[in-house]
Parts: sequence; C-alpha cells; structure tokens
Amino acid sequence: MKRILVIGGGASGMTAAIAAARSGAAVTILEHMDRIGKKILSTGNGKCNYTNRRQDLRCYRGEDPAFVLPVLRQFGFEETVAFFRELGIYPKERDGYFYPASEQAAAVLDVLRMELRRLDVRVVTGCEATAVRKLKNGCEVTTDRGSLRGDCCIFACGGRAFPKSGSDGSAFGLIERLGHSFVEMTPALVQLTAKQAFFKSIAGVRTDCRVVLLVDGTCICEDRGELQLTDCGISGIPVFQVSRFAAQALKRGQRVQAALDFVPYLEREPLYEELSRRFLQGEGKTAAEALVGLFSKKLIPLFLKQNGISLQEEAGKVPRERIQALGRYLKELVVDIADTKGFAAAQASAGGVRTEELCAETMESEIVPGIYFAGEVVDIDGICGGYNLQWAWSSGYVAGVHAAGDIRE
Repeated sequence: MKRILVIGGGASGMTAAIAAARSGAAVTILEHMDRIGKKILSTGNGKCNYTNRRQDLRCYRGEDPAFVLPVLRQFGFEETVAFFRELGIYPKERDGYFYPASEQAAAVLDVLRMELRRLDVRVVTGCEATAVRKLKNGCEVTTDRGSLRGDCCIFACGGRAFPKSGSDGSAFGLIERLGHSFVEMTPALVQLTAKQAFFKSIAGVRTDCRVVLLVDGTCICEDRGELQLTDCGISGIPVFQVSRFAAQALKRGQRVQAALDFVPYLEREPLYEELSRRFLQGEGKTAAEALVGLFSKKLIPLFLKQNGISLQEEAGKVPRERIQALGRYLKELVVDIADTKGFAAAQASAGGVRTEELCAETMESEIVPGIYFAGEVVDIDGICGGYNLQWAWSSGYVAGVHAAGDIRE
C-alpha cells in the first residue's frame, strides 16, 4: 500500500487526501493550524460558492493559464458537482454559481471531514513541517512532532491570502530547498486603496460601475458590477477581478489608476442628453435635486463640486459646458491607486510555484519525482465565482490520484 503525506489540510489538501485514499493509499494530512479547512468557512460570504457552470480559460490566471486545461479535463465542473453530490452536498445554482442547498460553507467542510474519516485518513493538526527530504525510495517529512516517511508527498499548503486560516507561506522555504522557484506572490481578489481624499465622504455607497484598470496610462483590463466605495478606496467584485493586475503593477513600481464609469448603461451622447434634460428642464430644482433618482444622494455633492457646480445653483442656469464636463467626469472618474489592502484582506493570492516546473497531467514535480503540488501554492488563480475552489478541488484530486499510482484516464 502506498503511503502519501499531504502538507496542508485546506480545500486542495483534503481533496488530494480523499482521491489518494480512494485509490488505495494510506494517507496522512499534516496541518499546522489547530484544525483543517478553516479557509473554506469564509468562502462565498459563508455560503461557499464551490464551483461555476461556466468554465473557460478566461476564468483562470497565471503566467501560463492553459496549465489548468489537462487538470480540468480529468476533474472539472461536472466531476466536482458529482463528487460533492455523492458526499451529501445538494447543489443550488444561481446564474451558473453553485452553492450547497443549505447555503452553509460549514456543510462543505463537514462532508469532506466525514469522508476523510470514512477512508481512515490520518489527520495531524498543530503540526509544522520543518523539512522535506527526497529519499532513494520515497520521501521524509520532518515536523516539530517527529519525522514521517512516505512514498510521495503532496504540497497543498496554500498561498498567502488570509493567513489567519493557515495560508501564511510558512512551507515555501521547504519547496525552494527542493529546487523549485516561485512567481512572486501578490494579493488577488482584494480591495484597492486610493490617494484621493474624497472617499471618506462617499464611503458605504454601492453602485453599478465599470472599472477600467490603467497601468502607466494603458488599459490592462476591465470589469463591470457592483462597486463598493470605502473610506479609503474601492471594493466589490469588479475591483476584485482587476486587483491582481493592480497588485503586480504596483509591485513593479508602475503608475496604477482606475477609471470609474458611473453610468455604464448609457453611452456618452445619451448621457449628455439625459443630463441636459434634467438641468435645462429642471424648473424650480437645484443642481443637486436635478440628479436625484440617477445617483445616490451621497455621490451627488462630490460629482457637482468636482465640476465646479454649486449644489444650490438653479438647475436651469447651469452652463452647457459644465453639463458636458459633468458627463465626461461621470463616464471616466480617474482615481490614483496607492496600494491593495494586503494579503490579510485578500480572498486569493496570485503567483506561486512556477507551472513550467510541474507536469500538468499529474501535478508532479518535474524537478523532484514523487513530489506533487495542489491548489493555491501553484501559480494559478481564478476570478470571482468559485474558480479558486474549482482549482483547489481539481488540482487536489489529480495530484492525489496520480500520487497514489492510479493513472486511469
């Protein structure tokens, strides 16, 4: 019977352990936190968006996003839904997003733990790996609680996001000492802080917005959705979707800006016509009152002041050139990005073990045979919508199956 050691008891580590045990291996999970699966509990705002019906390459990122394709072909969306259905998670779908019917992330963790128990997977918590050594036949993992030997070792130790859950990078030195290198990690799916002082006055507003990320003045990417304005910058899904690119550009010392389109549902000319009607036909209304019903009342003072329009000015007397300037401003309010909120606030991290050093068909190291990788420690990250968990399930399952020697297609 093959002996498999899994370093890390998160989503990918538990899935790897289950896959290996189902393939006939004796499996031990080594987790340095006091319990396994902590990060799962916070996913999907506690509801655990565990996969998504839409699966294509644009949903995954890294230096080589195509690395995910051989992995997903072996254990993709359909296999994931069936896997969790078998474990007891009845799927609830909303616009392609899959959640447990109970809408409790704890249910996903519970069924994984029950399956580990059923398969007699040994789980050792509060156990810090301090060295990994390749032997002639197998490998040895030294921990602060003694040494263990196995035929294969799977690194499923996470990235750097949300370090309180255990993803703190503490195992990266072990990986580097085996000869692997990393794409530098940065926060992903994270809030951005801005240099402008006016954010304190509009904190708490949520609004439909298009967010265009500019790096040294060039559009890098964009997304549209509900923008959340904070006291120090911008948040919400459209910000999360572009944040990994902002973080990487800031790391390189480049100028990063976000152009915010507060009227993404109107082109410039129709917007100007709407504003002109509201102001020029707004008899008896102030300039501020002319915008009521179009924007949050918290935003209106900012928009007017930034364009030299007095809030109490009679709407019909606002010059046309000011109305045009307001229209341009609403379609492209450019803010200077100072930083991200860091790994502690991030839902995922970008970067990790270079995929060119791994076999995409098996998740095995090309440098050290018998060493496998799964999950966020690898240089693959996903957009919002269940893709980071999908990568965890998929890469974990593939690593577990192949580490156990079961190479069925």
